[in-house]
Amino acid sequence: MRGCDTCNGLSGRGGDNSCEIGGSCLCRKSTIISPALRIGATGFGLIAVCYGFARFAFGLFLPQIDADLGLGPELSGVISGGSFAGYCVAIIVSAVLTEWIGARAVATTAAIVAAVGMAGIALAPSPMVLAVAVIVAGLSTGLASPPMAEAVAATVRARQQDATNTTINAGTSAGVALSGPIALAMAGQWRLAFACFAALAAILAGIAVISLPASRGGTRPGGVPAITGQLFRLVAAAFLMGAASTALWSFGSQLISQRLDWGITASSFLWSCIGAGGIAGAWAGSLIDRLGLERVHCAFLAMMAASIPAVGYTVASTATAMLGGAVSGASYLMLTGVYLVWGLRVLPHRPATGLMVGFLTIAVGQTAGAPIFGVFLAAFGAGPTVTVFAVLALMAGLFRPQRAGSLAAT
Repeated sequence: MRGCDTCNGLSGRGGDNSCEIGGSCLCRKSTIISPALRIGATGFGLIAVCYGFARFAFGLFLPQIDADLGLGPELSGVISGGSFAGYCVAIIVSAVLTEWIGARAVATTAAIVAAVGMAGIALAPSPMVLAVAVIVAGLSTGLASPPMAEAVAATVRARQQDATNTTINAGTSAGVALSGPIALAMAGQWRLAFACFAALAAILAGIAVISLPASRGGTRPGGVPAITGQLFRLVAAAFLMGAASTALWSFGSQLISQRLDWGITASSFLWSCIGAGGIAGAWAGSLIDRLGLERVHCAFLAMMAASIPAVGYTVASTATAMLGGAVSGASYLMLTGVYLVWGLRVLPHRPATGLMVGFLTIAVGQTAGAPIFGVFLAAFGAGPTVTVFAVLALMAGLFRPQRAGSLAAT
């Protein structure tokens, strides 16, 4: 069937695609809602649920879950490793499938996978079943992002695409910011919390069916992209930023527990500050349009570098820790937005793959950075370790994106 002008006309990438179900164009029924708003709101909600609830909420509820089911450190390690491996596989599969079958099918699958995984967590009768459910839920994070980049490229006007993509990306922070208060409010009721999260994910699956285009964008999977100079710089910068970010993403609670003698409840406030600060990432696209990719990249790497000692140095106070958490969240989400836009500019005809390259490299950097931080922390203490990882953030600035007009030549 032939898609409507909204799905095919704006980008000039039409073809044998459709936004119709049962012969009725869903997009025409909501013409009062702009494509940028419709796609942006759907993607923001999907990313918030998949990242904030399906992936990160487990860690906040872990003490209660461990008390009820007795996970033990070994199984917790299996869950952590399995979640990372699942994310890496899922984001690659998602990019390939998005290029084959379109954004709607893959994004809807991400929401369904999140719902199934979180329902499994809520109903888990044993530690092993819980571990499988957590890993399944975590797959949704890898599945969710590439189809949203494809949907934006296929549907949203070019001048609005950067802002829409980075707004969607900021959904991570909304989910993280909400998960902290929810964990505090529903302490001891983790099964009920995950049942509610699963229901929300199921609702989002229905919204994705209605809101997202089925368009393939006229592309076919093109295999592994050629490693140009620009793509190499993106990979190097994203890897170093990902490694540096583990200082607070993975060890923030431990650092403030050492420095300020905070308990689990107070540590949840740091998590909420990180999430709340990350909402600023929604404006990454606008900042990039005004200041350029390179300036935004360097500025927020400097902010990330400053936020790490604000939490981890011996002079840290409650005020600096909270401020450092907020700055860390803002800089991290801004930088993921930078790498998102950078990847889309390097691979403009393969938006799902362009996003995948940057996000996968960040995850690989985090996987490398976390154990190194742990080893350094045990061997040298917090001060030197925090300094090293702040320097890593600054080193990422050595790898600079080219101006938008020259990317095509690389």
